[in-house]
Amino acid sequence: MSKVRFGVIVFPGSNCDRDCYYVLKDLLQVKVDYIWHQEEKPKGFDCLILPGGFSYGDYLRCGAIARFSPVMEFVQDFAEQGGLVLGICNGFQILLECGLLPGAMLRNQGLKFVCQFIYVRVDNNQIPFTGAAQPGQVLQLPVKHNEGNYYVEEETLKEMKRRGQIVLR
Repeated sequence: MSKVRFGVIVFPGSNCDRDCYYVLKDLLQVKVDYIWHQEEKPKGFDCLILPGGFSYGDYLRCGAIARFSPVMEFVQDFAEQGGLVLGICNGFQILLECGLLPGAMLRNQGLKFVCQFIYVRVDNNQIPFTGAAQPGQVLQLPVKHNEGNYYVEEETLKEMKRRGQIVLR
């Protein structure tokens, strides 16, 4: 049993929080707790996960309202102090909106919702999330999104590549 403690942050409209909890608790057998979006100072976590869904209905822009939730100041401080943070789908969009990640998400080509399996290549296995994979290993992953087109300026992309921040491609 691992001593690592995960926190799954739940926003109104999150719908993948239970999936994350199940995988962590039942499959990986690690300690995990839900963190409600209004908690300001959760304690004792080693890794935070912002799951997918439609935080606050994504009425303004995906993740734009969730970035103002009280828990997000904690998430930003946690990340800036070297804590592990994983944003999945809407969680990734929230991390973009709060400025922890550069860039923006754009609508898919053809402006259609995508729900399919894709293949990605592991570019960086030097982080805990990909440590069990080999560089160059191809993984099949499910995706479902309407705004899955990640965009950054060319200079930012070059800097991210130089720093090893591109993990999957």
